[in-house]
Order: sequence, then C-alpha cells, then structure tokens
Amino acid sequence: MNFVRCVSLASLFMVMGLVMGCGGAAAPVKPPLPPSKTDLTLLASTALCERKTEFVKKYPSAAHTSKNWGSGQELTIPLEHSASQGEESYFFDEDGVLVGALFTFPKGLDLKPYPVLRHTLSQLKPSVEFYLNVAQLEARTNMESSALLETGDEKSTTQYLLIGQPEHPVLLQASFTIDPYVRLFSPYRREFLDRLRIPARGMAGQTMESQGSEDKEPFSSLQQFARGQAAQLAYCGDKNYEIAADAYQKAIATGFTNKVWLAEARHKLGVAWQAKGQFEKAKAELLQSLALRPNIPEVLNNLGTVQVKLGDTAAGLRLFEKAVTLRPNYALARFNLAEASEATNPKRAVSEYETYLALVEGMPEEEARMAYVKERVKALKQ
Repeated sequence: MNFVRCVSLASLFMVMGLVMGCGGAAAPVKPPLPPSKTDLTLLASTALCERKTEFVKKYPSAAHTSKNWGSGQELTIPLEHSASQGEESYFFDEDGVLVGALFTFPKGLDLKPYPVLRHTLSQLKPSVEFYLNVAQLEARTNMESSALLETGDEKSTTQYLLIGQPEHPVLLQASFTIDPYVRLFSPYRREFLDRLRIPARGMAGQTMESQGSEDKEPFSSLQQFARGQAAQLAYCGDKNYEIAADAYQKAIATGFTNKVWLAEARHKLGVAWQAKGQFEKAKAELLQSLALRPNIPEVLNNLGTVQVKLGDTAAGLRLFEKAVTLRPNYALARFNLAEASEATNPKRAVSEYETYLALVEGMPEEEARMAYVKERVKALKQ
C-alpha cells in the first residue's frame, strides 16, 4: 500500500509564480534561497544550458543512448559508462539546449562520505514523503519511507529523492533543471519513480497502480510553455522572442484543459509579439487572454502598453488605471500610467511617478528607471 503524506506544492507554486510574473521581466529570483551547498558533484562534465552539440563531443555515440523526450531528446549514460555511480539522463529541448538532468541510483548512493550535502539536506523540509518499492536497494526492506527535498539558486532547482533515516540518508535520484521546467523534473513524477521501483502487488499477485504524479495537462503543451518561458526570460543566454513566440503557439495548438494555463499562454504569446513589434498580433492574444481570465493586472498593463504603441493612448490609460485599481502596489503599471498621462494631465503624471518611486525604493533592478522618473518629475514641476 502506497501512502503519500504530503503532496508537493513547491513545483506548482514555482510555475505559477512564473505565470503571474510581469511579462518580459528578467528571470525571477526565488527569495529567500534555500541552503544548497554540496560536496557531491553530479553535473561534473556539463552544465545546464549547454548545447547538445558540445555535450556529444564529450560522449561518443557508443557511450550513450538516445530517445525522444516530447519535442526534445533524452540522452542516457548507462552505469557502465557513468562517472557518477548512477544512470545519467540529460534532457535537451528541440533547440538543442540542456534544460534538465536526472541521476538515478537504483541500489542507492550512501551519503555518509558527503557531510556538506548531508548538512544541507538536514536544513530542508521534505516537500513529499511516501513509501516506495525499490527494486535493487541492498540490505533493506522492499517498502521504504522516502522523502523529496528541493533546493536551488536564482534560475535553477535541484531535487533529491532520499530513503532511510535523516541521520543516514541514501540517495535514490537527483534532478537538476532550469526553473521553467521544474514541473517536468520532479523525481516524484511517475515515469521517474518507475525507473527505481518494483510494482506493488495486490491480491492474487495482480500489479497495483503505479505511484507518483502525472500531468493533467498535455505533456507537449507544458513542455512548450516551459520552452517559451526559458526563452522569454533569458534563462539560457539572451532573451529570444522568436523561440518564445514559436513555443507558445505550439503550446496553444496542442491545447490545455485548464483555462488558467491557456489564458497565460495567450498572455505570454502577446508579450512575445509585443517585443517583436507586432502590436496587432499582441493585442489579439492579450484580448483572448482577458476573455478567458478577466481582470488580471499584468495582462491589462501589457495590453495598455500595446494600445499606446498602436496610438490609442486613451485606451491605454484606461487599462493602466484598471490595473492599478486592482493592484495598487503594481509599480510598473503606475509608471506606465504616469508616462501616458504626461501630455494631458501633468499633475496626475507627477503623482503617479512619485507613487512609483515610493513603491520601488531600495530595488536595485529599478535604478535606471528611477533615475529617469526623477528627471521627469523635475521637468514636469518646472
């Protein structure tokens, strides 16, 4: 009998945090960052965001196997060729970029020789705890209590699937991924657990249902949405709105069953068209997003920007006003409202600029815009 004590929400919150972020913003920081020091180096010969062309130079075709991973590719280094004591799987998107890696230790990797990692793990709270049937684990019972722990940095997430007592943890799997793909790289996913476990058997020897999470949305849609986020938020190099637009269109074409996902895919596609200067296309997508989910401040703000670009400043003003009414501390919308008000209502512009300055005080990432705003306030008051 499999028993999941706590279903992880961390991955969902991370994805939705990206979903609800301001369109076109820099890759978000996850404050506060959890402890992440380790003396177990698994990504020794490569790094996230490496190109597949560079990766295969290090591993001749005889040393790895390849299979499709949605629109991308999974390259696997088997145990006999692995330097990590486990099976290594590297996942590349359709653009040939390494977006995630999974290390699997079917017999378990004892972490006793790694005191730094053990100390890090002791400071993390499990996001999921469950019982797992482990096929090849030596000197243990079939049913073992397992825990999934998450850590990471500003742009990536590391997850460890452990078995055993906290004072003597044994590693079963470790995954590494850039944040937009974190939902697809939890070791608690059914297809990853199946690389470890033996089928639980019920009465009359019948195999019981496999454990682990499964996506309610089409994998291809989630994969393309993540690809769009990675390109739009510059997780691997510069922002690439061409790839972002392509990815969001593919995600929409494949389909989402949840209107929240579909609305945000439309929103992000609109932002990509906006960045490419295709404002009519951007307007159409943003309107479709609002039809699915009205009154989302980020979408209203982005649509307002597009309307201004199209020459309809009055419509832009109405949208900015609605955005700040819904979210009074929305600094970017305050800035846009002030800028759009300058020509017709300088007094309103000064007031909104000053509100913006109060909201972003102490934010290093807003320094350039703050300097510009201070100059505008000074000019408008003369």
